Amino acid sequence: MRKGQIIAFGGGGFSMEPENPLLDEYILRQSNVDNPKICFLPTASGDSKDYISRFYSFFEKQPCQPSHLSLFNPPTRDIEKFLLDKDIIYVGGGNTKNLLALWKEWSIDSILKKVWEEGGVLAGISAGSICWFEEGVTDSFGDGLEPMKCLGFLKGSNCPHYDGELERRQAFQSFVLSRKMKAGIATDDGVAVHFIGEEMKKIVSSRPHAKAYWVENDSNKIETILVPVFLGDKDI
Repeated sequence: MRKGQIIAFGGGGFSMEPENPLLDEYILRQSNVDNPKICFLPTASGDSKDYISRFYSFFEKQPCQPSHLSLFNPPTRDIEKFLLDKDIIYVGGGNTKNLLALWKEWSIDSILKKVWEEGGVLAGISAGSICWFEEGVTDSFGDGLEPMKCLGFLKGSNCPHYDGELERRQAFQSFVLSRKMKAGIATDDGVAVHFIGEEMKKIVSSRPHAKAYWVENDSNKIETILVPVFLGDKDI
């Protein structure tokens, strides 16, 4: 059986870079399926109609079959069957705490683990990035950033928007140094970390100078730059 994949990106994609399709095109290619079925989960945004509309505006023009799952207006009673039928699950950004609470109530967390264990592709931005790790940096509780326990499909911690929101870098490093969070990966906007199974296989970007970082509790070198492959490079 093929291993499931997780593509976690700190920012970018159709919602942040509507004129730059590089990350979303990369996600579509990873299913290795012609005309893959891709399902958007906008739970973290409270199923924002605008967010859902932007998803369809982009993916209806791509070689794929787009759909979405609303937990406020479910398309079917058999959500497990609905999700297991998809090749790619794409999770949007928003409030991670609410995302995880609703997923648990509807058993979406266990269904997505099954999708992943059966070889599916899980992808997501911001809340849809940190949710897959053991821990993440979130602003879900209101003012300020805090550590948060997440699903734990992937080991360690994750911090999105590392360059897009100035307080993120300082907060993540502080949490790791004080051992409030485990060591982990931070991503600039436009950067995606691609895991096959639990192993990090590749880091890619839609922006030529964006980077990822390994952040650990090490007084000599807290932050190590991880240079991604720029998807706009014609030589790749």
